[in-house]
Amino acid sequence: MPEISRRAFGGLVGGGAVTAVASAAVPAPAATGAATPAEHPFRARTAARSRRRPNILFILGDDLGWADLSSYGSPHIRTPHLDRLAAQGVRFTDAYSGSATCSPTRFSLYTGRFPGRTEGGLAEPIGNRTQGLTPGHPTLASLLKEAGYSTALIGKWHCGFLPDYSPTRSGWDEFFGNFGGALEYFSKLGQLGEYDLYEGDAEYQDLRYYTTVLTERAVEYVSRDHDAPWLLNLNFTTPHWPWLTEDDAETGAEIAAKIRAGGGVSALLHDDGGSVEKYKEMVESLDSAVGEVLTALRRSGQEDDTLVVFASDNGGERFSYQWPLSGAKSELLEGGIRVPTILRWPAAVGARQVSHEPVYSPDWTATLLELAGARPDPAYPLDGHSLAGYLLRGEDLPERDLFWRVRGNRALRRGKWKYYQDADGTDHLYDLAADAREQADLATVRPKLLAELKAAWEKVDGTLLPYPAS
Repeated sequence: MPEISRRAFGGLVGGGAVTAVASAAVPAPAATGAATPAEHPFRARTAARSRRRPNILFILGDDLGWADLSSYGSPHIRTPHLDRLAAQGVRFTDAYSGSATCSPTRFSLYTGRFPGRTEGGLAEPIGNRTQGLTPGHPTLASLLKEAGYSTALIGKWHCGFLPDYSPTRSGWDEFFGNFGGALEYFSKLGQLGEYDLYEGDAEYQDLRYYTTVLTERAVEYVSRDHDAPWLLNLNFTTPHWPWLTEDDAETGAEIAAKIRAGGGVSALLHDDGGSVEKYKEMVESLDSAVGEVLTALRRSGQEDDTLVVFASDNGGERFSYQWPLSGAKSELLEGGIRVPTILRWPAAVGARQVSHEPVYSPDWTATLLELAGARPDPAYPLDGHSLAGYLLRGEDLPERDLFWRVRGNRALRRGKWKYYQDADGTDHLYDLAADAREQADLATVRPKLLAELKAAWEKVDGTLLPYPAS
């Protein structure tokens, strides 16, 4: 059995698979080796009051699997900086991305709405210049900007290409990063075969390892003397393919040559490369990068009043460790959408806590807007629900359904129950509290509940844009 199974086997047999794996104590930071107290169930620190509206640092990993962090059960990947972040705040065990691939999740986070409410969100993911987040659609950045925030996006955008789409046209004051879904980490050649590193809308030349470049920019941003609260979306491409670390410039050059020869996305997929060990190195380099940014934040004196969220944009890929979940990126089984998610806000939220409440990307949009004193645009109603009352005032989360739609899959979660339709059109029903691996199909045992959840899914789907013909 895998190592994590031996440690948590008692909880995985029968009920509570989710809790058994996810609520293990946060490991001690590798640098100290000291024992750390176990997590305790989340409880709002209702007496706490932040001194000011928080700065917001929202960090996304790319294709990072649910159990790829040591604080989520990885038996071989060590992530001391992210583990420390979890120990200083709240670790969510049942947090989800807004979709199963990069672009639609980012649409759901930036707009607070289901991806299918906008034409650009129907692309899974965006792969050409005709698709994107329409300038003028309200975003987290534009709404916070109206409320007096400075806004920046560093890293992967993947919500459209120039000349029509750009973060600077959707509410971010500053942009430094790549427009596409993937790039070779050294040459910066992207999915369209072109150079893809920009400052604003102008190319920026830097042939160093991309994670290093993004980290430096983020450190510079958080270290500034800001005269207003700020939002920084820090979107790493790590550990997305191609499978390269800082020591792999030679392999990167080979991939770049294939791209120049017309290989495009096929070259970037790097099907003939990578390994579990290489993936481990990439995730650990992401952890180190996050550690550098958090250290800069602390040294700037802004740590207490900065709300940090770390998450992944969707489930893991071929080398991810996701036990006990089934499925992976691109599908709506748990492994495709359940993601590691950590929140820290020292001024308002207590440490060493774990939450098992189901939450997902559009909830964070609504939450951050409320905490920042910003208002959604009534013409574009949010699909997410604010977690502010839960996090700060001890309120129960409202009863609601979590909804997902991708080509070939549909899913809806209500409490512990999940309705799932696979690519063959077969309906399934799972009790996630007892069966996080989605192996015990209760569709024939609870047909009335299945029909109820399916009808709820179809009601939401009826409000969304249809997919264009393939």
